[in-house]
Amino acid sequence: MQATDIRKGIVILFEGDLCKVMEFRHHTPGNLRAMVQAKLRNMRTGNQFEHRFRSQDPIEPAYINQHEMEYLYSDGHAHHFMNTENFEQVEISEDDLGDAAAWLAPGLKIQVQFYESRPIGIELPKTIKVKIATTEPMVKSSTATASYKPATLENGLIVQVPPFVTDGETILVDPSENRYLERAK
Repeated sequence: MQATDIRKGIVILFEGDLCKVMEFRHHTPGNLRAMVQAKLRNMRTGNQFEHRFRSQDPIEPAYINQHEMEYLYSDGHAHHFMNTENFEQVEISEDDLGDAAAWLAPGLKIQVQFYESRPIGIELPKTIKVKIATTEPMVKSSTATASYKPATLENGLIVQVPPFVTDGETILVDPSENRYLERAK
């Protein structure tokens, strides 16, 4: 596979690590050679970085399998998941999950990624329902502007929410960006 075949969402082997392509841009500046500018996320560390590939650079794709699994529990050093089809259980370390671990709740069904039959990480759903534990009360004059206030969720994460959202409400959040989307229906 050549660098020009890179697409958003694929997983490649880059310098010995599995990296997911978050964004890419193919461009040819003036009289220079074509190149692909890619934003990659290291699946082991969670770090994001950019790399410029020449258009003819060989890229090694990684073949990732995904299985739907249900989150069961954490035991302090690992998180346990159960395959919803054959009921096999696997554990994934805290390091392999990174920031995604904070969004796990018992019963949550997610896609677990496997590389060479070893679990390497999870793919969170696009939206997650969470309950607000605490937030500041609404100030009457604050509705005129597009201001946001911090809200602490039940899982301990802090998300910026509109001023009309109150304690105890359930909201939809984009877990990839820790971003408020709307009130849950």
